[in-house]
Amino acid sequence: MLVILAVIYTFYLAKSLLIPLFFSAFIALLLSPLVSIARKFYVPRTISAAALMALLVAPFTFLGLELAEPAERWMESLPKIAAEITEEIDEFSHHLDTEKPVAEAPVEEDKSFFDWFGDDDEKQQEPEPKQDSNSVTEKIKQSGIEMGLTLFGNAPLLLAQLLACIVFIFFLLVYGPGLFNVFIKNFPVVTNKRRALILVHHIQKELSGYIVTISMINACLGLATAAVFTYLNVDDALLWGALVALMNFVPYLGGLASCTILLVAGVVQFGLVSAAFLPAGLFLAINVIESQLVTPAVLGRSMQLNPLMIILWLSIAGWLWGVVGVLLAVPILMSFKIILENLGVLPHWVKLIASK
Repeated sequence: MLVILAVIYTFYLAKSLLIPLFFSAFIALLLSPLVSIARKFYVPRTISAAALMALLVAPFTFLGLELAEPAERWMESLPKIAAEITEEIDEFSHHLDTEKPVAEAPVEEDKSFFDWFGDDDEKQQEPEPKQDSNSVTEKIKQSGIEMGLTLFGNAPLLLAQLLACIVFIFFLLVYGPGLFNVFIKNFPVVTNKRRALILVHHIQKELSGYIVTISMINACLGLATAAVFTYLNVDDALLWGALVALMNFVPYLGGLASCTILLVAGVVQFGLVSAAFLPAGLFLAINVIESQLVTPAVLGRSMQLNPLMIILWLSIAGWLWGVVGVLLAVPILMSFKIILENLGVLPHWVKLIASK
């Protein structure tokens, strides 16, 4: 128990280091076969890794620049949206208060003989403080401002982590295979070197296949959502497509969060009418098709995880590493399952993770 607590505490404290490492390892795992193929054509690993990094960074940089303006506009409008919602709540509350019947005046109790000798000041009751009608509005406005300041305050740390990830991925692609071969050949802890090489390549193949497949499914989900929203003239369709693609890395909870955000976006664009439910309803239909038909058919039963285990693991990862931990939780859990399956250890844990 002490070892488990020490590991959990270490993971919590070292999250600023471990999150870029895990993310870089996943990306390097995807790109490493391409570097190996280029090596067969006598292309140095440095050149092929740099070219792959440029091809990886350029589209996301372009997408980030395209989404920066609508994302900034929505962030600036959050306090206004919160104020409009609270005004609607205040009007509804005021309407309910006006319909309440007037309470009957309290009947004055008979005074006893000894009550006439009491102090009048002591018998006077303090007036009840009146509740400020704008307190809820001010609190929500303040919460929106604080959230915006938090996001802007964390922006330098996020940029530093992104730069660290780029550096880690490049060095893993260039020098990672050499270090791995030295470890396999020279370290005495590896007894059956041939079996270890075959096992590691098999794990790499399955992990890269899973990560590529789930990334392509989420990208297709985002493109389909953006295309449908563009056809229906929903504002910032590309932003919502990128958002739902990113949130879909979180099973179950990601779709629910995306529906909530799209419902708010629909209310802001169309008002409190039936059309406000259109963006969230269409995304829900697309998400149901993806989660119930496409993903199980593409991944297969061997790649499925127990839903309860996913929710528990999402809770643990979110508690340890926050939002980024929630996004990385399922790939880490699937990697753990694949590694245990190929190593042939802890089979009861594998059955527990994959049980239906």
